[in-house]
Amino acid sequence: MTGSAAERQAAGTPLLEVLDVRKSYGDRLVLDDVSLSVQPHDVICLIGSSGSGKSTLLRCLDLLEEIDDGVIRLDGREISDPLVDQREVRGRIGMVFQAYNLFPHLSVLDNCTLAPRRVHGLSRPEAEERARDLLATFGLVDHVDKHPDRLSGGQQQRVALVRALCTRPDLLLLDEITAALDPELVGEVLTIVRDLAERGTTMILATHEMSFAREVATSVCFLSEGRILEQGPPAEIFSEPREERTRQFLRRVLPPSG
Repeated sequence: MTGSAAERQAAGTPLLEVLDVRKSYGDRLVLDDVSLSVQPHDVICLIGSSGSGKSTLLRCLDLLEEIDDGVIRLDGREISDPLVDQREVRGRIGMVFQAYNLFPHLSVLDNCTLAPRRVHGLSRPEAEERARDLLATFGLVDHVDKHPDRLSGGQQQRVALVRALCTRPDLLLLDEITAALDPELVGEVLTIVRDLAERGTTMILATHEMSFAREVATSVCFLSEGRILEQGPPAEIFSEPREERTRQFLRRVLPPSG
């Protein structure tokens, strides 16, 4: 595909295309012909029971797992080819995990500047200026010299978000980022994600926070047994789901109405 990224997006080319992706671990089929299209500024929420394939899908998109079949395209270019430069692709995709995955031997500032320097070639002063600006935005400016074990879980998760954003990714993947947090810390992390959505950040997030998904998502995908069983606007999925499996899941996770 020719033309700049801006030209392709103006022509309606999705930022991300997932076509008939399959992934197995041994005899266990984890992703079963998954297809998904993501436009710039979309916020796609993946919902479903544990084991439905949400995390595996995100890991495949970030090339942490090799797919068995299908195609993944980023900005019109196939990235699922085993010969693709994975480092270059990951330079355009940021991922935040539920377990933070910060480097324990590095300070907050060094955690956030490592990828911009090593992958994007920024000088240390440039990378540090970018990181400090983001850390200040997220209320972490007083913690730049601390190591992760000196931070609360909520602070560590905010640092993980800043680290992903320091590369200025085209796409941000969030994998159950509140799952490991104490309940009182969930809100502060979701506030940051909400702000990112309002700024137009393109995101795909796996979440168990249904009210949050209803509020921020442009589209909700319900996964069951490795398939996207149903996809649509939040109002449609949460109020008038078509599939009985979706209705069963939502009855379990949503508070009773009335």
